[in-house]
Amino acid sequence: MSIEAKIQELNLELPEAPKPGGIYNPVVQVEDMLYISGHGPVKTDGSMHKGRVGEEITEEQGVEAARAVGLTMLATLKQYLGDLNRIDRFVKVLGMVNAAPDFKHHPQVINGFSDLMVQIFGENGRAARSAVGMGSLPGNISVEVEAIVLLKKEARASI
Repeated sequence: MSIEAKIQELNLELPEAPKPGGIYNPVVQVEDMLYISGHGPVKTDGSMHKGRVGEEITEEQGVEAARAVGLTMLATLKQYLGDLNRIDRFVKVLGMVNAAPDFKHHPQVINGFSDLMVQIFGENGRAARSAVGMGSLPGNISVEVEAIVLLKKEARASI
């Protein structure tokens, strides 16, 4: 099943790929690897999931924000690649949670992102991962995730 068909089967909707909020590239390709800049949790209406997890929003809302980051990142990858089927696997993920000082469940929040990637890409969506708490994130967003993705062999030469 194609990645696009899997996204439809799961009744998911990708938001618009966000424009860079600074002086950087959303995706940098080095040979067969894509380095994806940190993405925030964009909702389909263009607004962001905001609030400090464990203080302003619940852990469950943080999980939903991390899932939204996954959809946002896929929108950027689709814009860059033209076809999400060019992705072989997620290699490394860094998840950052805007968390209250005493919040201790950062990995559970970032599972919202990781679970989504496994639902869509199967075991190739399961990456090496770090999940950390931050004192703040830009614009008070709840979660930010960056990733490294490997392209399929046949896709490497065509970009």
